[in-house]
Amino acid sequence: MATEKSRNHEIDQMAQEEGDQFITPDDVLAEHGEDNSVQGFTAHQASVFTVAMHPTEALAVSGGEDDLGYIWDITDGEVIVKLTGHTDSVTSATWSSDGEMIATGGMDGRVRIWRRVGRENYRTWEFLTELQGPDEVVFLRWHPKGNVLLAGSKDASLWLWQLPSGNTMQVFTGHISPVECGEFTPDGTLRIPLKILLGWRPHILGSSFSTPIFKLTPDDARFNLDGITSLGVNPSSSLAVVGGAAGGVREVVATLGGHTEGESIEAIQFVRLTNSETGPGVAVTGATDGKICIWDLTTMRLRVTLEHQDAITTLLSVPSPQGHLLVSASADKSLRTWNARDGSLIREHKGHQGPVLGASLGLGGSVVVSAGDEGVCLVFTTEATDDE
Repeated sequence: MATEKSRNHEIDQMAQEEGDQFITPDDVLAEHGEDNSVQGFTAHQASVFTVAMHPTEALAVSGGEDDLGYIWDITDGEVIVKLTGHTDSVTSATWSSDGEMIATGGMDGRVRIWRRVGRENYRTWEFLTELQGPDEVVFLRWHPKGNVLLAGSKDASLWLWQLPSGNTMQVFTGHISPVECGEFTPDGTLRIPLKILLGWRPHILGSSFSTPIFKLTPDDARFNLDGITSLGVNPSSSLAVVGGAAGGVREVVATLGGHTEGESIEAIQFVRLTNSETGPGVAVTGATDGKICIWDLTTMRLRVTLEHQDAITTLLSVPSPQGHLLVSASADKSLRTWNARDGSLIREHKGHQGPVLGASLGLGGSVVVSAGDEGVCLVFTTEATDDE
């Protein structure tokens, strides 16, 4: 009787004679690439355009081309709630500052709000209301200190609502083209929506201010950027940096370079190199040229340039006490965690099979969740491991 070893040898020999090929782990890696994510989410049936982490819990909300949103657990990929009601792609999904409500916005112009039920856990949610107004939602932003929601639209309007009532607080006009981006300042006192840079003060003590307190247009050569595509406000709420479709970057008081002319500035963030940092701060810009430029705005000096192999899609600043860490996402299918002090690469996050279209930090900056063009969300840890 043949031994087990001899039988295996005979099988191998027969396979070789018949020309059979066996798939090895190396073959799989070569086909799909390295994957160092700790969890994946695959419920979406098409590209995932947006993802956001809960302010404190291990939950994410995502939205995509399949006209759906999902609340899901980042520890095991479990679907908590399927967010329905949109008739076109969900392009924005975001949590309120206290994590009690979610807003989704779509190309159908709908803004839909969900609210947590009870106080025991975050497993039960209910549909609250649908907000009317925008033509096609470009972005959503919750106020950093209250239940106020801001939306920019393709129809050149900007909408502000009070939640949970859903009452419209203000409709801002003045743009002549889609409102591509906008932010509340960190202290919550100013909104800066953009295609042309405009700023409004919010309602103060019941009063309404619908007239811009300043207006910067292409008529001012400093802001002729062929359309503004990105915006960042420093932590002290004293300074804004804007990026344009033609590759220009402007601090409100100066001009920054560093990127290839004609390449769009897609993301702007501020980082803290020290916990006691004062002054204008350190700005980081990312563009379709694949470059990330880190600027000292006190000296107006370019500190360092970092690079991906394709367009930058997202920049994220890790919160204090790790404020010197920066996470970037790119169309080159990867994310990277950097030390903004010296530009060193701490960790590369791999696993996507298509461009990374969005990302969000959670759990104090210890994890980053990404949205992929291939329809998958991945979860990574931002810290380097012992084997890296």
